Amino acid sequence: MRWCAMDLVPALEEPLKKVLGPATAKVMAEHLGLHTVGDLLHHYPRRYEERGQLTHLADLPMDEHVTVVAQVADARLHTFASAKAPRGKGQRLEVTITDGSGRLQLVFFGAGVHKPHKELLPGTRAMFAGKVSVFNRRVQLAHPAYELLRDDAEETVETWAGALIPIYPATAKLESWKIGKALQTVLPSAQEAVDPLPDSLRAGRGLVGLPEALLKIHRPHTKADVEDARARLKWDEAFVLQVALARRRHADAQLPAVARRPKPDGLLTAFDGRLPFTLTEGQRKVSAEIFTDLATEHPMHRLLQGEVGSGKTMVALRAMLAVVDAGGQAAMLAPTEVLAQQHHRSVTEMMGELAEGGMLGGAETATKVVLLTGSMGAAARRHALLDLATGEAGLVIGTHALIEDKVKFHDLGLVVVDEQHRFGVEQRDALRGKGKQPPHLLVMTATPIPRTVAMTVFGDLETSVLDQLPAGRSPIASHVVPAADKPHFLARAWERVREEVEGGHQAYVVCPRIGDEEDDPKKAGRKKSPEDEAERRPPLAVLDIAEQLAAGPLRGLRVEVLHGRMQPDDKDAVMRRFAAGEADVLVATTVIEVGVNVPNATAMVIMDADRFGVSQLHQLRGRVGRGSAPGLCLLVTEMPEASPARQRLTAVASTLDGFELSRIDLEQRREGDVLGQAQSGTRSSLRMLAVIDDEEIIAEAREEAAGIVAADPELTGLPGLRTALEALLDEEREQYLEKG
Repeated sequence: MRWCAMDLVPALEEPLKKVLGPATAKVMAEHLGLHTVGDLLHHYPRRYEERGQLTHLADLPMDEHVTVVAQVADARLHTFASAKAPRGKGQRLEVTITDGSGRLQLVFFGAGVHKPHKELLPGTRAMFAGKVSVFNRRVQLAHPAYELLRDDAEETVETWAGALIPIYPATAKLESWKIGKALQTVLPSAQEAVDPLPDSLRAGRGLVGLPEALLKIHRPHTKADVEDARARLKWDEAFVLQVALARRRHADAQLPAVARRPKPDGLLTAFDGRLPFTLTEGQRKVSAEIFTDLATEHPMHRLLQGEVGSGKTMVALRAMLAVVDAGGQAAMLAPTEVLAQQHHRSVTEMMGELAEGGMLGGAETATKVVLLTGSMGAAARRHALLDLATGEAGLVIGTHALIEDKVKFHDLGLVVVDEQHRFGVEQRDALRGKGKQPPHLLVMTATPIPRTVAMTVFGDLETSVLDQLPAGRSPIASHVVPAADKPHFLARAWERVREEVEGGHQAYVVCPRIGDEEDDPKKAGRKKSPEDEAERRPPLAVLDIAEQLAAGPLRGLRVEVLHGRMQPDDKDAVMRRFAAGEADVLVATTVIEVGVNVPNATAMVIMDADRFGVSQLHQLRGRVGRGSAPGLCLLVTEMPEASPARQRLTAVASTLDGFELSRIDLEQRREGDVLGQAQSGTRSSLRMLAVIDDEEIIAEAREEAAGIVAADPELTGLPGLRTALEALLDEEREQYLEKG
């Protein structure tokens, strides 16, 4: 995405090919996503090198493309015989560079020898860029690109602007100093940047103007210049984003909605009377917040987040029943068929005769609960659609199939989106558009979210937090099983699974992949990626592991498999058998990650655990310990002890605090694109702001944005801010923010 917090006047919207030439512009577009002068001005340096302070060559990362500043210590030209030069005319130039912390060898061959042989003389200082590799046990850069740093050359002093040398995010095709030279060409255009921040805000916080910030970030003379620029550019990103979210909140607050108040002695009261347990204090508090929102004549927009197993589904169901009580319908959108079926099964079981509306034996206040998924048979689908259109079904639980055009509701009053991170904003808005008036919206996530992320990714929603587990939940012990270092630990893991089953319990074994991909005609003949060809073995697979366990360490136990490519009826049948205790061990992919509730399952073994993310491991672990017996989660890995992957697993094993783990997860993944359709996995629209570190700026920006939007929703008095919003939000994001 192109982010450009400035007025897109012709100079800043000028295509790079006109300014830099077609060849350079093509590389910038293909490898860095930069198309205009404004894009390039917002390609900030990653760090700065100081003249006289040399880079640490001792810390170079292997197999990465690096830029270093160092001095030539030695240069030797070797002549040798080879197949191409049998008479001893082959040449190899070996240059040793140093920075005081270590030494590094540069190697040039053949025709590439001549220029560096003349230029890289002992004592010469230069910037070098290349890929770090090892040859004959020595770290080296083969055929690196380089740029000489002549302190007395006027051009170099101009190019590198004094003491600090900016090092840009670069690629093998485009070295940092080439980006720096391109920026030197376009930097005068920074003077035409129109400032998005209101004068009063900028003055009140002592922030430099935008043109000055752009000049200082690219051509700083001192470290203080860099700090001034970063402080200003972080505020730009935080503020413009928070204004976008504040405008959405403001627009949503103007929409009409039907107030939904439950009857005094209706369906909700009858349901509460059936519950065999007492709601936790947290569930009661959050329910009260939701019921207050539902009773207003503007649509609720609330995020319900909570720990794994904190009872979010119960809170959501009570909200849905309150809406049905008030004459409306409620829909729950689940990310997978397994989860939709699981929710449908557990809701109908919890409701009993209250879910048998229109049926013999159904209670007087009962409603009908319908399941709608993409793979249902035509007849069942027709019945479900008819029940929704007539209002016969008060509750519907489904997958993406709910979003399809042919799905019509009689009176949709509430949309519950489960596991929001699996859905893009487009999908949640498509379902919200099916009400006669905008329905109330409750978004649920079992992935705890740091406050800063809630203010950005979910900044258009009010937030409720469930951090109290229901009574009777048991602690979960988690351990890392280092299969490569200590294979007997893995053997002991299978013994523990057998012990749990012999004690009357059940277990999950989770694998990263299914195992029959090679037989998939769509994948047959597909060229393998470099990762596949590498020495790392493929991830362990459900079908393989299930077969090995049934014939080996778990022989005699009832082992079943569950994965996403099974037919929906088969998946449902496996889950029903497991829930009924008719299977001892379920070997599955991550289809069991959320919503699966089998209290008798007490043990989980996660194979190749290092291939899963932190939040995903926390989710998976939450499938055990849901009953009165303690839970056990074993994280199996072949990663060495010092590796980041192993350290990640140790972090998961050391705490059950999902909020702490979410911070670790975010620090590793970074933020993704906070306004992207999928809200994860894409290039971030944030260049300077780090949501995990800049909480204070984000909170202050949110407050400032709310005040400005309340006073002037259309931003008529702030044309620079309006332009910045248009630049931040491409067409899809604009649609997202304007949807009701």
